[in-house]
Amino acid sequence: MIGDLDRAVDVLVVGAGPAGLAAAARLAAAGAGRVEVLERERRAGGAPRHCAHGGFGPLDGPGYARRAVRAALRAGATIRTGVTATGWSGPLTLDVTAPTGLERITARAVVLATGARERPRSARLVPGSRPAGVLTTGELQQSVPLFGLRGERLGRRAVVVGGEPVARHAVGALRRAGLDVVALVTDLPWGPGRFGAVTPPPLVTGATVTELLGRGRLTGVGVLHRDGRRGVIRCDTVVFTADWIPEHELARSGGVPLDPGTRGPAVDGAFRTASAGVFATGNVLRGVEPAVWAAAEGRAAADAVLDLLAGRAAEAPGVPVVVERPLRWASPNRITDAGPGRPLLVRAARPLLRPVVTVTQDGRVLDRRPVQGTAGPSRSLRLGTAWSRAVDPAGGPLVIRAED
Repeated sequence: MIGDLDRAVDVLVVGAGPAGLAAAARLAAAGAGRVEVLERERRAGGAPRHCAHGGFGPLDGPGYARRAVRAALRAGATIRTGVTATGWSGPLTLDVTAPTGLERITARAVVLATGARERPRSARLVPGSRPAGVLTTGELQQSVPLFGLRGERLGRRAVVVGGEPVARHAVGALRRAGLDVVALVTDLPWGPGRFGAVTPPPLVTGATVTELLGRGRLTGVGVLHRDGRRGVIRCDTVVFTADWIPEHELARSGGVPLDPGTRGPAVDGAFRTASAGVFATGNVLRGVEPAVWAAAEGRAAADAVLDLLAGRAAEAPGVPVVVERPLRWASPNRITDAGPGRPLLVRAARPLLRPVVTVTQDGRVLDRRPVQGTAGPSRSLRLGTAWSRAVDPAGGPLVIRAED
């Protein structure tokens, strides 16, 4: 029984990471009424809380998280930690489990900002006997700063798997814990960028980890090189990085349509889902982009929520956006009369250097131009959207292609 714990708010934000906190701060400051943020962890701030490194403007991750929390509270938002949204009882009603018991909260608008997580080892289909010493970056970053683990508990020799910047941060966390990082293995032709004054570990590029060796404790990893060579790297710790997937369970359980490419909620440029009154923003949309980008999306979603609360937003199905190989996905996934609002993010399945990107609708070319930068499995291209004014709202899907 929920009983007396049924209550109402104006806006319910699920997730107190960069996107959710930024949305809550803007909504509360703009007078949206009661803005409540639910966070299942014991502390608000999201993933930056565990990132003891720079890359968050002038701040490190914990400093960035603290600033975002203060901004939301000062604006008048309510942040509740240790509270989990477990399901839906109506289109805009969530069932919630809190330390005080069960609740049912109804809102005029719901903002899903549940973020993303790394795919665990089991889902990466790397065979082995589940030995101790196998971690994801999230597990590593939470263990070292929060619980003070040191080398004797984590191990002595570590291998990091991945080519994104987060792999570089994993190397730093392992070294702070006293481990020797003996290799960084990536299937990309390059490593995760500059290590600055820090000596990079030995790089093994164009290779994949195919097996975990050892029983009680990891003793090594099997490696397959692109040219067919096989080898073993001896280690007692391995950290799998990146391979992000959206935390879409709450959206899916509420019947919010997901985009098949991103596997996150399908949204238009105003971050509206196909479920009336439900918005989604930040890394729940497609996996990980930088915290500052997710926060900017949170603020943009808040503007769309304010339009809805003021009766200015008209729901529209929009024109779907699809991509062709070697592209994997585009976000937002629909173009409506609200316009894309922000640049379109496009992710590729393989490295693309300064590709030529073409946007068509029903065979009509809306835009074709070279895009500066490199796209790949871990790096998005940002496409300008001036061409969206030429979209026929009654036409077929928008198709995005890329050639390098």
